[in-house]
Amino acid sequence: MGSLDGRVAIITGGGRGIGQSISKLFAAEGASVVINDLGVNTDGTGGDRGPAQDTAEEIKAAGGKAIGNGGDIADAATGEELVETAVSEFGKLDIVVNVAGILRDRMIFNLSPEDWDAVIRVHMRGTYSTVRPAAAYWREQRNPEGHYRIVNFTSVSGLHGAAGQPNYAAAKMGIVGLTYSLANALGRYGVTANAISPGAATRMTDTVPTDRRRAGSADAAEAPLDRSPDNVAPIVQYMATTDSDWLSGRVVHSAGYNVSLYNNPEPIASISTDGPWNLADLKSKVEATFRPLADGLPTRP
Repeated sequence: MGSLDGRVAIITGGGRGIGQSISKLFAAEGASVVINDLGVNTDGTGGDRGPAQDTAEEIKAAGGKAIGNGGDIADAATGEELVETAVSEFGKLDIVVNVAGILRDRMIFNLSPEDWDAVIRVHMRGTYSTVRPAAAYWREQRNPEGHYRIVNFTSVSGLHGAAGQPNYAAAKMGIVGLTYSLANALGRYGVTANAISPGAATRMTDTVPTDRRRAGSADAAEAPLDRSPDNVAPIVQYMATTDSDWLSGRVVHSAGYNVSLYNNPEPIASISTDGPWNLADLKSKVEATFRPLADGLPTRP
């Protein structure tokens, strides 16, 4: 028996890279998969429906169940279509994995409105496109023990603030906030939500100059850094099983053979006053209370 026997999953960006590794692993573990991939270049231009269809055919040739979809995931109609396909072809929907993304790297002072909008559209609207109809479907099921799963892809670019990727960093941290919201809102319907930050060699990471790549501060120094996308898929597999309810609302990082858990944001100190602040008092308390703590925290890259 596979760990995902009888489960039905939608995987965006599932025709190449990490998404393809997840699609193949899910199918090998017994899941029926709906694979979405527009087949664009890393900057979002072009389009080729081949990757989604080719991956689906490869899975079926190996005895698995898969359907390819070449729609634009940032179009809300595509998200609706994916959910409808999963339910009509495989009888239900259990899992949504949002991997699809593009890059248009620039320093903020060189970043055009078009490059900002394109990246935000694919990552943020593309994630919304699947989770909205999926959440509506799960709400209709009225099954608090459904073990339904949402896994959204974030990045160390957002978690640590990559200097040359302001649009990508903003989108990826937006996905973290969305994931927190989904975990809080959908738990009563049997849905969990997680974000994963991957470290792997893909077409997208190959566009980033070597001296600007960041493996992520969560990577253990002693962990072998095999950058195969296949190494990210197992933790997504675990998140998709019925055993992972306890992990909902958390951010995980996976690179090489190392998997790390990020802390959720929380205040580490606070100050107060009896009335409106004046600058002198505020400065004194901020520097006495916050500065020693800030000096002891890891610096940003």
